[in-house]
Amino acid sequence: MGDISSKPGNQDGPSRAARISPCVAGLRSAAAGKPRITSRLRRRSRTMAQHRSAVEGRRLTVFDCRTEASERPDRELSIAGEDLDTFLRAVSREFSIAEGEAFVLATTDRKQINASRFEELKDGSTLYLLHSVDQELHVATKEPIMFLPHYDTLIKSGMYEYYASEGQKSLPYAFAELIDNALSATVKNTGVRNIEIRLLFDDIQGKPAVVILDNGSGMTSKQLNNWAVYRLSKFSRENSDFQSDHTGYIRPLPVPRSLNSDISYFGVGGKQAVFYIGQSARMITRPVGSPDVHELVLSKEEFEKKERNREEIYCGFIRNRKPGDSSHIDSEDERFLHNLIQEEVQKDSFTAVVITGVQPEHIAFLRSDFQVWTRELAHIYHYYIHGAQGNDSASLLRTSDIITKIDIQICLLEKSKTPRMLNLRLVSNDMQTLYINSCVDTFEFRAHVEGDGIVEGLIRYHPFLYDKETYPEDPYSLSNAAEEEDEDCVIFNQEGRGKRPIFQCFWNGRLIPYTTVAEFDWCARPKKSGSVPLECLNRISGVLFTNDHFQVSTNKLTFMDLELQLKDKETIFTRVVNGQEQRVKIQKEFSQWLKECHEKWDKQVKFLGFQGIMARMDVSTKKMQSPWAKFSSIEWDGKTYSTGQYVKTVKTHPIIFGSIMQFLLYGDHEGDVYATGGHVQLAVEPKQLFDEVKTIPISKLDRAANLKSIKKYIDDELAKLPDKLRVTWPEGNEWTPNDVRSAGTPFGPIQVEILNKKGESMTRMPGTNLSSSKKLLMELKVFWHSPTGDIETNSHISQHGGKWPYWFKTMENLSKLGSYTLHLQAVLNESSASIFAGQKLPSYRMKFSICAGSAQKFTLGAVSTPFRVAVPFSVPVEFLDEFGQHAKPPADIKPLLECSGLDLSCDGTSVNGNTFTIKGVKASGPVKNFQGKGYSVKVIMPGMKPETQLLKINLLPGLPSYLKVKPDTVKMEVENGTCQEFRVEVHDEAGNITAHPKLIVRCQFTGTTELPLEALDCSNTGTGLFKSKLYIKNVKADLMITAKFDIPSCKNVKTVEQVLKVTPSRQVARLEIFSQQEDGSIIALKDGEKVGWTAGDILQDLHFQMFDEADRAVPLTPSLARKIKVNWQASCKELDQGKLPNIPVPTVAKEEHYYQVSLQDETSSVTCSFTIMPRPDEPKRMKATWKSIASVRMGELLPVDICLEVVDQFGNKTPTLTSACVNSFGVSADGLDKTSLKVTWQESSQSIVIQGVRFLPGAPGPRELCFAWREFAECVRLNVLPGPPKLLSLLDKPEEPLQVFSGNSIERPLVVQICDEWGSPSPEPDAIISLKATSSDLSITLVPPAQAGDWEGKASFLVKNVTAAKGEYSLEFSGALGKQSIPGPVVKLKVVPDPNRPVKLTVHYDTASEFRAGGFFPVFSVTVLSEDGGAIRNLSPASISMLMWKGESMGPRPPSGAAALKCSKPKETEKDDCFYFRDKIIPDRIGKYTIQFVVCVDKTKCLWSHQYVMNVVPSIPEKLMPDFQPPTPVVSNIREVESRTLVKSLSLKIMDEYSNPAGAHLNGTVQVSLRGPATGMVELPVFEGKVRSKSFQLSGGMAEIKDLVILENSPGMDGMEYILVFQPLVRGLPTDSVLKSFELPFMFYNDSKNQQQMATLTQKKDRLSQSIIAYRSLFDTNNQLISELKDQLQDATNKEDYLKSELKKIDINPTLVSTVEAIDVLISQKKAEQERLLKQPRRVCSIPEAFRSNPDVLGKVAHLAQIVDMDVARVLSWHLSGDMDCVVTLTTAAARQIYDDTQGRQQVLPLDSVFWKNSNRPLPHIRNGVCTFIPQGNPMFARDLFIFPKNAESCQIVFGNLLGDTILVDSLDAANHYRKGVVQSKMQCPTLLTRHGERVRSNGKFGGLQNKAPPIEKLRGQVFAAPPPQQYYTLCGEIDLLQQYRMAMVKSQETREEYECHLEHLRSPEMVQKEQELKEQEQQLKDIETTLGMSMSRKSKGPGTKRSSQGDGSDMNPKRLRRDSRSSVSESSHSMGTRRRTS
Repeated sequence: MGDISSKPGNQDGPSRAARISPCVAGLRSAAAGKPRITSRLRRRSRTMAQHRSAVEGRRLTVFDCRTEASERPDRELSIAGEDLDTFLRAVSREFSIAEGEAFVLATTDRKQINASRFEELKDGSTLYLLHSVDQELHVATKEPIMFLPHYDTLIKSGMYEYYASEGQKSLPYAFAELIDNALSATVKNTGVRNIEIRLLFDDIQGKPAVVILDNGSGMTSKQLNNWAVYRLSKFSRENSDFQSDHTGYIRPLPVPRSLNSDISYFGVGGKQAVFYIGQSARMITRPVGSPDVHELVLSKEEFEKKERNREEIYCGFIRNRKPGDSSHIDSEDERFLHNLIQEEVQKDSFTAVVITGVQPEHIAFLRSDFQVWTRELAHIYHYYIHGAQGNDSASLLRTSDIITKIDIQICLLEKSKTPRMLNLRLVSNDMQTLYINSCVDTFEFRAHVEGDGIVEGLIRYHPFLYDKETYPEDPYSLSNAAEEEDEDCVIFNQEGRGKRPIFQCFWNGRLIPYTTVAEFDWCARPKKSGSVPLECLNRISGVLFTNDHFQVSTNKLTFMDLELQLKDKETIFTRVVNGQEQRVKIQKEFSQWLKECHEKWDKQVKFLGFQGIMARMDVSTKKMQSPWAKFSSIEWDGKTYSTGQYVKTVKTHPIIFGSIMQFLLYGDHEGDVYATGGHVQLAVEPKQLFDEVKTIPISKLDRAANLKSIKKYIDDELAKLPDKLRVTWPEGNEWTPNDVRSAGTPFGPIQVEILNKKGESMTRMPGTNLSSSKKLLMELKVFWHSPTGDIETNSHISQHGGKWPYWFKTMENLSKLGSYTLHLQAVLNESSASIFAGQKLPSYRMKFSICAGSAQKFTLGAVSTPFRVAVPFSVPVEFLDEFGQHAKPPADIKPLLECSGLDLSCDGTSVNGNTFTIKGVKASGPVKNFQGKGYSVKVIMPGMKPETQLLKINLLPGLPSYLKVKPDTVKMEVENGTCQEFRVEVHDEAGNITAHPKLIVRCQFTGTTELPLEALDCSNTGTGLFKSKLYIKNVKADLMITAKFDIPSCKNVKTVEQVLKVTPSRQVARLEIFSQQEDGSIIALKDGEKVGWTAGDILQDLHFQMFDEADRAVPLTPSLARKIKVNWQASCKELDQGKLPNIPVPTVAKEEHYYQVSLQDETSSVTCSFTIMPRPDEPKRMKATWKSIASVRMGELLPVDICLEVVDQFGNKTPTLTSACVNSFGVSADGLDKTSLKVTWQESSQSIVIQGVRFLPGAPGPRELCFAWREFAECVRLNVLPGPPKLLSLLDKPEEPLQVFSGNSIERPLVVQICDEWGSPSPEPDAIISLKATSSDLSITLVPPAQAGDWEGKASFLVKNVTAAKGEYSLEFSGALGKQSIPGPVVKLKVVPDPNRPVKLTVHYDTASEFRAGGFFPVFSVTVLSEDGGAIRNLSPASISMLMWKGESMGPRPPSGAAALKCSKPKETEKDDCFYFRDKIIPDRIGKYTIQFVVCVDKTKCLWSHQYVMNVVPSIPEKLMPDFQPPTPVVSNIREVESRTLVKSLSLKIMDEYSNPAGAHLNGTVQVSLRGPATGMVELPVFEGKVRSKSFQLSGGMAEIKDLVILENSPGMDGMEYILVFQPLVRGLPTDSVLKSFELPFMFYNDSKNQQQMATLTQKKDRLSQSIIAYRSLFDTNNQLISELKDQLQDATNKEDYLKSELKKIDINPTLVSTVEAIDVLISQKKAEQERLLKQPRRVCSIPEAFRSNPDVLGKVAHLAQIVDMDVARVLSWHLSGDMDCVVTLTTAAARQIYDDTQGRQQVLPLDSVFWKNSNRPLPHIRNGVCTFIPQGNPMFARDLFIFPKNAESCQIVFGNLLGDTILVDSLDAANHYRKGVVQSKMQCPTLLTRHGERVRSNGKFGGLQNKAPPIEKLRGQVFAAPPPQQYYTLCGEIDLLQQYRMAMVKSQETREEYECHLEHLRSPEMVQKEQELKEQEQQLKDIETTLGMSMSRKSKGPGTKRSSQGDGSDMNPKRLRRDSRSSVSESSHSMGTRRRTS
């Protein structure tokens, strides 16, 4: 590396990167092992601060923290040789500080800059510009830091790395490193030293995190920077920027046990710990006296990011901020930090270590093993927590100040769980606590090591007490859990400490866990026994306390050389008594102390009454069966136990109560003797039930038991015999004795319990154990007491299962009327006997009766005739039950009467016994004539089967009801003296003309005298005609008379009246003035009348006229006109015409004017005068008057009244409005609340007053308040303000209850509106809205959890992850505005079972099968059940596996080495909802195997079945074999027997082909003979006794061959190889079964020397043979694996090439998708295009979907199919309109359930009841493949036009059944042409539909509205939907092909990598060396065989050799059950290397 100094010309100093790069370069060179760069780095570091000011200058970063907002808060200033004053002026200029304005410069540690500190500032330092030193930081600042590893990283890099020791769970020791730092930080605390570990595993608060908090002194920013530097120990770090503040490390003073808290040492453990626990660490600290908080984040992700970006890794920022400021936390994963940071405000100083990215395995360990790791922490810091004397509960020496000084708290927070809190002081089972509290005496000593090393030691004594050692055991050790004593085990002496070391070691009061000291010379076990028993040395424990003189590893797990220093000769041991050291002989003192402890504290058992010696055959160990001394009594714990005494046991299963028979002690004893334990024989009590003798250890006798309780137990045992039966009715339909029930009533289910005298339920007779006790059954019989005798109707026997009681299912066959008896009897399982031990087993009897059942059907009785309209009649009804027996009418039955064309009604029903009558039935309707009309009346009884009966009636017209008179005009004018005609008709209630006897209609005129009276007879026809002549005298004016028509005999018929007008004759009378109006109307002015006239108008068109007596006008003549006089100006011409001059009316009302008109002649004078009173003109407008108020709040009353009046054009108030106008007066406005509105008439002002104006909730803003009366209107503008928020309203309320699957989300968001109390929107930005579940059983995730309303007052919530059990729940909205709560709506939610969510696996197989080794398992059928209990069909077979492993599992999951098998393809005859595992090979090794099935639901969730244990038994016996291949014998025929011995001892067994013992049932003999080589005749040796064969006994498939010796001087060829043949001769084998013999070759020699040499060579040959076989097996496995991988690679490549060609066919260039990433991008693009196509508008079906949660429901007909063409969809939807809403189900049961749930309203179609034979026959016009005519209009079957997205086969059946052979053509003409052609061909023509919407029925009828499809808009969405465009399906195919190509590419790459990796492994030096070793061993074997005289063709390949070489490590054949081949090869390679080194 080159020089790292800066260039000479750089006056401003190096850049930032240049300043950092030397350190980085130094670090990298150190890693490369180049010390010269490290030295340069050190020199540069030492001189940099001294020369920077003079040479390079310094750069300081200044943060302006005076105000909260600043454009540029931080600026960098350069100084070179400047003093403080100059720098302050530069700061003033840079930050524009006014002259005289005060400011302060301070470091980030809040130390004010003075002259001396200014000189010591380093380059890159950060300063604050403040108003004062203690000013609060308004904005967080970033302080750049560097944390390069210290140079100690290089010089100490060889030390142990963290957590590399002992292979133990090291997570507690990682926490210990952080607690060490906290203890050091809190050492100066005057109060409690709080240390807290928080485990935040609640995902609501963010991702998992670990927080370590302490209330120590905190760290300044410099100290925090030092903490970040790796290996910067406390001896070399600087804690301040200024030397004046640096005091250096001061070693603490000595304290007892070295509890000085000086345990944060090396600058290593904290960093290692946090990055071992997680991926990121956030250090948050506040030093004492500082107002700022410093924060530093180190993360693995950030380091990697900097490395990728080639940035400086060891640099970063410290964030300096004010306490409680969490504005920089924006990650959802760290939400918990907001609460943590808020806690800072209350703390003066603290340090928090926040660790995120916690490893998953650590999270699992911390959760599941909470007690384990907290106990370990309590052990590590035991003496810091409890003081120097430890946690001694019985000691008074504990000082309270130390106990309360340190408080270490653990808190585990998990979602939906109660937080787990634990103070380590409360842990009472850590080892030190157990040691301290179980010891009775201590031995203290001290060791002085060279230098200042001091070790304080303590030895504790744990005595033997009565029955056990008190030496504490680790509660969580596996060995302790496995040491549960069995009641039949023999335990002579349970050692206390055993082989464990004596001393645990503490360093500065803290445990060093991986270092222990076994013993010292003076406390070791002596070689000779002395005065103290040796077992006393196993009763001591010890602890060593060292100071910091002794070195420990950086992770504080081990001491470096503690034991070596302590065992050094120069080490001095002294005893400590009462705190004083004594220089004595430590070994003597220890021995004396140990002896005293033994004599004083150990307690033992004394055996009395010696009775002799016996042997015990119940002990499994032969050597322990004898001798056993018998005693009659013992003395133990101050008590005497004797023979015959009642006792009780403890710690046995079960607890035994018995009487003592004798005491037993192992060994040859005589007389009384002491021992630590023994056994006792007990006779189990009570003997009537338990005829057993138990032998147990004496230690299991309950010393606290009393005689009274034991005798009570014996009495209780006798009370366990069955006593009575308890009968219950689980479903609540209880039958009581003498109960009377209706026929067919379900009887049961019945649950029976057998109770003993204690009332306890029992299923077996009492016994010693469960297997030997007799089972109890329950027998049920039901007897019917018929008239002919008792008949047994029901008989059942129930047994008690493990999960169900005695249970009898419901019986529904009780239909016969009469008395019954139920009889229940307990019986024994084996014999069905009801008597046990001479006593009758309990029984139960109950009598009851059966009466007629409830009514199920009905019949109609005879009805009296005739039937008349509206004349009531009664209908008798008889009810029958389902068995045809007369039944009582149902109490709540409500009959219905229906008849087409009639209106029916009834007065009710009556019941008399079993007779039911419908009373007062009335029929009303049209009747054609007097003979009547026939009708069929439907009588409907809901709930009956059938529900309808028909009643035939002939209905006649009813009684007279009313008259009809014609003409029926309101008024008729009749000239006096003329004739008038009237026609009358008599009608009944229904309007029918009716006749009736004596039907006389009368007509009478009224209105004056002398009017006629007439009568008319209508008895025969019901009609008649009146002709009446009227004449009235002296009629001067029109006279009104009335004609009254009635029927005297029918009082109920109303009288009909007709009004007649009679006009008089003409006569002359008087003068009248008339005014003709503009509209042509005439107004007469009466004489003296005051005429009110419109002001400002002109009274014109006045006329005068003369009238006669009858008020008839007299014609006007000129002579009469001249006689007319008026009092205002007039002309003669006007008067001649009968006119008067015009009169102008004043404009002001209330001014009167008089006017007169007179006529005078000779005989008469007529005058007519009138007065005109001006009145307001016509109402012109309405006028409103009110006090001006601009606005009113919504819901509040307008505080003022509004007065309204109508005025004319001149402003005159018109009298238009009156009090009567109030009712017709209209007030309107948008949202006007008329409930409070009052419209009143004010009499004083003659105006209308409006009060109570209030507006209903609505949109706020200006409103027009309009008042209207007739044509007048007036509007007032008011500004309406909204009301305050009072409630929440749910918008677009969904149909409730919302149905959702557990674990899913609600699709549509729930939107609520903030409203006032009337429901109108009331936006309020400060209102907070939340949504929560009303039940804790419902868990939901809300997005967002709570929110404020938007500008419209709305809030939207998306409900995700709805998790709950099946049932109905509620979600409640609520709001809050300040302290005011706002109620909200409740949404009902129904969690339904998910038919596609697997929850359980059921496995079926032949349990009676026998599993023979090497055979095939029976077929396993696995069904995956969903939440609703149905089978799931759509699972991939690849997701289910069958796992198998050897032995029985100890847990619910299989071990890691379990073999995985895949399922088989189902056969055609097998069910499609099951997975089948067929032809799976049984392992070839016998024993118990466990099988478990698993379904992988997704990548993180698996569903496991129960575990099934299979016992694999041997296969068919095949051969005779030894367990292990014996070595090749080498014998000679000399005199020594050993040299002539062929076999000393050899066990042979009959085995199957897999070498499993298979002859346990075979007996016979084994004949041993000799034979020579296969070729040539040779002389054979003979056995002793000169025999050529010997026989040995074969028993149970095993033979022991012993002492097989050849004869001395036996014949045989020297150096020849012979073969021993062991031939099995077995009795009872089939004749065709031959067992293979076992052959053992041996070498024969004639002299002993040659024999010895050959024996050595033979042994070497055997070893070489086994090694060669193992090598060859390894290479064969490798070659086989290479071949398989090569084939797999070829297959994967071929498939990839094939898919490439397929991609080319769809125009996708394979070069563009050459990588997996490119394929993923293309798939994403195409999926986005898919989504776009799906979102395009198209025809949809609006019929709501329902019942889809049931897996047996396909859906509604409208949703099952899609149609492309719009016209086709229209006509087919119309044609099937009656079936569109029909629900199609797979089963009738599902259909019935829907029918019941909807009370029969929903039509259903079960497919299992539909017959449809799709014969694929052609259209009707095609016969035998030939068209009978040429059709028009493109005919095709309508069913072929449907597209079925799902369940195509079932949908074809549905639509084939609904449409049949319906045909679609283009037009009506084409349809008629087609029908005509088909019919002429003598064929049946089906229904024809046209694309234009016409229908031609199958009977030929067409036309009419019923045969014409309406427009598609009128179908209201009940149409078949349109499928997605074709491009969508094209994209689906392309995406599927791309996904296949991606999988093939990944598979090909993985296979290629594995193949190349394995090839590389085969070419590795290790494998090449193994091949060379194989060749060398083969050559060695060949040489040895040549020496031995053997040929290569004859090699030792005994039947057991190959099996032996393979070993028994695996019980499953790897060729049968596929394993990881590479791991097998590596294991074989390792074993080969081991064999090579051994050989």
